[in-house]
Amino acid sequence: MRLDALTRFRLSTMMFLEFFVWGAWFVTLGTYLANDLQASGSQISLAFLTQSLGAILAPFIVGLIADRFFAAQRILGVLHLFSAVMLFLAGRQEDFGAFFVFALLAMVSFMPTLALANSISFRRMESPEKQFPGVRVFGTIGWIIAGLLIGWLGWESGDALSNTFVMAAIGSALLGVYAFTLPHTPPETSDGPATVRDILGLDALALLKTRSYLVFFVASILICIPLAFYYNFTNLYLNEIGVPGAAAVQSLGQVSEVLFLLIMPLMLKKLGIKRTLLIGMLAWAARYALFAFGDAGSMIWLVILGLLLHGVCYDFFFVAGQIYTDRFAPKKVRSAAQGLISLATYGVGLLIGSLISGPIVDAFLAADGTHRWLTIWLIPAALAVLVTVFFASLFREQETADAVR
Repeated sequence: MRLDALTRFRLSTMMFLEFFVWGAWFVTLGTYLANDLQASGSQISLAFLTQSLGAILAPFIVGLIADRFFAAQRILGVLHLFSAVMLFLAGRQEDFGAFFVFALLAMVSFMPTLALANSISFRRMESPEKQFPGVRVFGTIGWIIAGLLIGWLGWESGDALSNTFVMAAIGSALLGVYAFTLPHTPPETSDGPATVRDILGLDALALLKTRSYLVFFVASILICIPLAFYYNFTNLYLNEIGVPGAAAVQSLGQVSEVLFLLIMPLMLKKLGIKRTLLIGMLAWAARYALFAFGDAGSMIWLVILGLLLHGVCYDFFFVAGQIYTDRFAPKKVRSAAQGLISLATYGVGLLIGSLISGPIVDAFLAADGTHRWLTIWLIPAALAVLVTVFFASLFREQETADAVR
């Protein structure tokens, strides 16, 4: 299907709002909880765990409801309108228990919309591998704009981060209404009712019979454990060491993500999949080491460099891993394989990472209420190095999976 300029604009606007909503409150969540609700590190990690729970439940919502009974744009609208209410209420709570309930409901309704937004886009495209990046990049721009707005409005320094939930709720409500105007995307025809096996992509488990993909799969879960430290505590770290406009500064990571995404095809061609994935893993270790020895004074350049490594960290592992999965898996299980790897990383991997990162951060709480960040960051750096050694030692590049042919 030809992607005309108007349709491209409509889909790009959808992506912009989708990731604006996420970036508007999730980046500064750790700082908000620590400062406004006096949450511990373990509680902050529990709050970020809502993302993993949402990712685990998302296949059921999309597979059992959206893909079978309702047009994708309509369920997208309903979920965002519900999420808008939950986000607004989350920002009004004064204790962590009540906040967690509303945040969980917000994420359970939000995470399925990521797949729905992709589905709406793919169904309008003749060549998604060529056309989708130009639409998806507006999502990254939306995330960047959210961070810049938070910095420009001074909400972090002014103890006004509760406003981020209002901003996210407004964005979610706008997208909820706008979704009903998007191109009609009815359910795909199906030969029968969806099963749990279909929804979870369990047919792709046969790929794990092949050693190369099994090593990649395990490494994908393991690398998400140190990844949780970045998602959960970077903004708190930046604010504690005194970086002004931390959320805006943190958006440098998304700027680099755009740049490295553009050179990804060249890197894969020049380096191959194994070296590309290894560079992504090592970048996580390097980033945490830079954070450990950086500060807001003369060593601020280390912090900035660590943030700019986000493009390498994310694109060279997650995007390259998605491309590898698409190349490796036979056509009949490609969609299931992508669903399974997403469930493993954003679901299982980040869930484990969130459960262990909080207690570790709590263990290095200083007497003045701040944290001993040098020690904290060296722990995920070491974890990333161990995962890299595991992957480098056991992974053998292979183009296809004979096990599921």
